Amino acid sequence: MMVDTPGAEAPSSPDITHVQPADERTWMGHPRQLARLFSVEMWERFGFYGMRALLVLYLVKHFLLQQYQASGIVGGYLSLVYLTPVIGGWLADYYLGSKRSVKWGALVMAAGYLLLCFGGDQAKPYAVIGGHRYEVQVDRGGSLLDSTDTKQWVVENGQRLQIHGMPDGSVQLLSTSGQVASTVAKQDFKPGAETSPFYLTLMLFALSLIVIGNGFFKPNISTIVGSLYKQGDRRRDAGFTIFYMGINIGSIGSQILCPIFANWFGWWAGFAIVVVGMLIGYAMMQFDGGRLAGYGEPPQRSGPDRAPLIYILSILSAPLFWLIFRNVMNTPEAAAGSGLWGYLVATPFLGKVLFVTFLAAVIGIPIWSWKTGTRAEAQMMIAAIILVIFNVTFWTLFEQAASSLTLFADSNTTLHLFGFFISAPQTQNFNPITIVIFAPILSWLWLWLARRGWEPSIQVKFGIALLLVGLGFVVLAWSKVTAGADARVALWWLVLTYFLHSIAELCISPVGLSMITKLSIARVVGMMMGVWFLSISIGEYLAGAAAQSASVQTVGGQVTNPQLALESYAHTFMVGGETTMVAGVILLAISPWLKKIMHGVK
Repeated sequence: MMVDTPGAEAPSSPDITHVQPADERTWMGHPRQLARLFSVEMWERFGFYGMRALLVLYLVKHFLLQQYQASGIVGGYLSLVYLTPVIGGWLADYYLGSKRSVKWGALVMAAGYLLLCFGGDQAKPYAVIGGHRYEVQVDRGGSLLDSTDTKQWVVENGQRLQIHGMPDGSVQLLSTSGQVASTVAKQDFKPGAETSPFYLTLMLFALSLIVIGNGFFKPNISTIVGSLYKQGDRRRDAGFTIFYMGINIGSIGSQILCPIFANWFGWWAGFAIVVVGMLIGYAMMQFDGGRLAGYGEPPQRSGPDRAPLIYILSILSAPLFWLIFRNVMNTPEAAAGSGLWGYLVATPFLGKVLFVTFLAAVIGIPIWSWKTGTRAEAQMMIAAIILVIFNVTFWTLFEQAASSLTLFADSNTTLHLFGFFISAPQTQNFNPITIVIFAPILSWLWLWLARRGWEPSIQVKFGIALLLVGLGFVVLAWSKVTAGADARVALWWLVLTYFLHSIAELCISPVGLSMITKLSIARVVGMMMGVWFLSISIGEYLAGAAAQSASVQTVGGQVTNPQLALESYAHTFMVGGETTMVAGVILLAISPWLKKIMHGVK
């Protein structure tokens, strides 16, 4: 997500109403502390998005996990990234203060990124054919992140036979001359890999630390930014706009550099520069020269400082997240034809908890508000819950970037623009680049429409976002007919998809949390903010599940049949895109009714 929503100011934030901005030194017309917070956020997002760009391919190509497992891990990881800030924000509000939380989160994330550098040797691929196990060799025609000419071979009695997947799932074994030596039925060909249990455990533990650190960092850096401005200071929104530009600058830089370093020197190098970036961010907070004194300080409490205990318990919680990742990775697919119940039973523990919690919230909150609030308050809460539900649909498709879109780019696009090689992880950069270019244009457009009374309402912007993100996937599904003999489409199709998705994001992300605070009953605003982030968390989880539905068999980290992969991705993209566009049409259709029950909230 390139446009993050601001966190609310903590009720325990220090009183700074005495601060007079006109009497202070400023930076671009804003409190000078914003410059440092901008830089800290830039370096943290440098780390987050750089690691995110590499993660799914690291799992598939280094640990040789199947795409189904890798997409599940990525979905679970990103889901937890948006869930843990609810706890981290609460701990900062009542015990640590925002500044200490940010510092601790930065250190824990840096430790997690560092552990990712130690992945050991690549897993050793093999294939079980007719009950017999054979060595698999992988010839890379290009570099680590260039799979365009990669071939996989089964070694049988010293003879190399190329693996060629067929549309029906069977596998042809070809001699070096290209002749079919044998055809293996789908049920008789089972790929696998010898993966080090130690390094696999270390990798999952690293992800656990990153999730924990992110919980401390993500909500509280925004809280400090908010505390720079007095109540009613009109510079506040502009300050957050500048602050969030750091997100896009950091993500663009990391999604260019991390894949380059990984490609040149190995996976460890891609993660190593992430560590450096995170430590720079920590140093800028720790050694601030007193510039942030009085901001994000701990709340006044009696008794001993609980910070050391919180730090220890946070690290001790890592095994819990490790178990969640193991469960997500090892949960088998639902049996074919098992229906909705079979899917629910096969859902990992994390998914069950998310769904039950979310279902309880979207049913219980409207009932509670109808019983305890006024008629207008209850109607506004119902409107908020409806938009929260549609928000899940949006992020389910949008966050395919970290999984299925990257895997699709790797196996089914030409990976070249203007004659230059663009690795699959670097394609994720199309999003922040589009945001940087078009955010000012769209902002100007909304202002131009507002002056004429034509600016779309919140719910209409939500509907437009759903239509655009769905259209992005429909377009990508259509690209299948342009594929060449190698089952690859021009990378420009992916550029177009990211463009549509980014414009959609600019319609929904900046107004989301603001909408929740305006529609919610005052005494449950905090809880509704939690429900909003829970909806994003579920969207991230479902994004991983959707990517799993598109996953295809790999041997040695490469798909066995690019044509079959193209068909699978195109089908999943079309179904997801059409479903989301229908959701957008429904939302636009009910928008007049929503406008009525929102009672003037815009």
